[in-house]
Amino acid sequence: MGFNIKNRHLLSLNDYTPEEIQFVIDTSIHYKKLKYAGVPHRVLEGKNIALLFEKPSTRTRCAFTVAAIDLGAHPEYLGKNDIQFGKKESVRDTAIVLGRMFDGIEFRGSSDEVVEGLAKYSGVPVWNGLTDKWHPTQIFADLMTIQEQKGYLRGIKFVYVGDARNNMGNSLLIGCAKMGMDVRLLAPKSLFPEQEIIDEAHKVAAETGAKIMITDNVTEAVKDADVVYTDVWVSMGEESQFAERIKLLLPYQVNKAMMDLTGKEDTLFMHCLPAFHDLETEVGREIHEKFGIDAMEVTDEVFRSKYSVVFDEAENRMHTIKAVMALTLG
Repeated sequence: MGFNIKNRHLLSLNDYTPEEIQFVIDTSIHYKKLKYAGVPHRVLEGKNIALLFEKPSTRTRCAFTVAAIDLGAHPEYLGKNDIQFGKKESVRDTAIVLGRMFDGIEFRGSSDEVVEGLAKYSGVPVWNGLTDKWHPTQIFADLMTIQEQKGYLRGIKFVYVGDARNNMGNSLLIGCAKMGMDVRLLAPKSLFPEQEIIDEAHKVAAETGAKIMITDNVTEAVKDADVVYTDVWVSMGEESQFAERIKLLLPYQVNKAMMDLTGKEDTLFMHCLPAFHDLETEVGREIHEKFGIDAMEVTDEVFRSKYSVVFDEAENRMHTIKAVMALTLG
């Protein structure tokens, strides 16, 4: 069964029903098959897409750009120094101007109020490429990857490890609950999600049959896990907190010992990237010099293991974003 989500925004997965989320995932898989087969699918010929980036990104920028071009649309990248956004021109005025010139707008930055303002005033579909609270385009890619690897979503035992009160913890909790999964957030109690988001997840779970666990107990959380997922310990803009976070989160590092606790041989490892798993980055080397550790949220052994699907997950950002744009603009 198809669903019509034309002219809809994507600000968070709260905006979509489980059936609509599944529709986007199925459409993403369809577009991936077309891409691999070399079959043109320029369903947005003549459309123009504004890509507003207050925060830099590799995967989000590349995924939106390639997806738009594959669909026949023209993407226009607008960095924080390219327009007078929030400096000489308000969010409302900027939204109206961009809405008169573009058919869709992507925003990646800090403030949820900004992306909500763009949606309110632009008159065109707006997609959240990341804000402090939500990261919905990443979750579509995550869910697509799990479905590809495991064949289904409902009942999957999914563990998110680390900082559970950031945009990934929030978004995965809601997204997995929407799809009827057994979702477990494993974190220090000080990094549990806000109670408002936990309450919303339980409300969703009551409708979908999802199970929810939020705990600081590693053994309890990872038992029988189908997927173990983690993210960086320090988000953009929080770099001054490295020492505090390393001390707090080192017991939650995803390593072979933690993966062994799942009791399964085929538990997937996932990460939204970038990952600090070795000393091949400037930040990784600085952390090694200061704190004497070779990896942070995940060890290189796990990151490069045969059950790591992080690069499939990264590629799927493009396919899912393509589906979102095609379905909301087509």
